[in-house]
Amino acid sequence: MIYSTATVPVNPQGEIPLTRAQAWAGLELKARDARLFLPPGLCTRCEVVEESATHFVREAVIGGADLREIITLEPESKVTFFQATGPREGAIINELYEDEAGALQLRFYCYLGLRDKEPNGPEVRAEQAQFDSDKGYKAALVSTLKRTRELLAGGKL
Repeated sequence: MIYSTATVPVNPQGEIPLTRAQAWAGLELKARDARLFLPPGLCTRCEVVEESATHFVREAVIGGADLREIITLEPESKVTFFQATGPREGAIINELYEDEAGALQLRFYCYLGLRDKEPNGPEVRAEQAQFDSDKGYKAALVSTLKRTRELLAGGKL
């Protein structure tokens, strides 16, 4: 199994501050259309295909893999991506919270397996290393907040 976590401050020194509502708007928009937040060409399709009062279903092609995700939103708090189809199974969570000093933080955590791969096999170990690397989810959190600021500055959020 793959377990990874990363946390970054929403408002590091030198950045234009985001309110919780603004950071949340970015997270929700990313859940609905990842193409706006991922590097160009990484996500070639992202479409909400079902929506209900409790969740929505997103189909996407990310990194060449077809995905179907069931996504739940806990307003201004948490987005959970349940991996229904694709190479991974499990859940990915993005969460906004205040630390003990009252500073707004963005945390990623996941608990995943790779479908049809040997538990703790080479593919799983490689995926774990990628998640935990400097180019893994910590970088994705920083990138998400940067893109949120850009969309906000451009009047698109």
